[in-house]
Amino acid sequence: MEDILEQLLREERELQFASFNEDSAWQLGSELVEKCAREGLPVTIDIMRGEHQLFHASLRGTSADNDEWVKRKVRLVYRFGHSSFYIGQLLKNKGKSIEEMFLIPESQYAPHGGCFPIIVKGTGMVGTITVSGLPQEEDHGLVVQTIKDYLSKEK
Repeated sequence: MEDILEQLLREERELQFASFNEDSAWQLGSELVEKCAREGLPVTIDIMRGEHQLFHASLRGTSADNDEWVKRKVRLVYRFGHSSFYIGQLLKNKGKSIEEMFLIPESQYAPHGGCFPIIVKGTGMVGTITVSGLPQEEDHGLVVQTIKDYLSKEK
């Protein structure tokens, strides 16, 4: 279990942006929508900078439940500054629920994969990118791969 936790922290250290603005959010979100539409993935995609929602799309097969999952995952990442999958794996490793470990309700904070912090080098976390609709490992993997692809073109 320690290996997965270290791997998730390494992703956060490595997947950092030089800058991030509305254009970045549009590009990232649009690429994600195209990929998911092409593959027929029923997901909701959300990108936030602070309290400002810069991008949101719900593809065929999603529902209002996905929007609620997004809100709960985003709230968790803003609270802890780590990916929602990392917090979920940390809790699993400790054998505790979020209520037991942090005294916060799971009805408000979702420790399930799919939300990743948007980190700007030299600045820190400025926002989140979230996917909801697939099993949590797949939600997380989709976000991470999209960021990797985007950053590889930035260089």
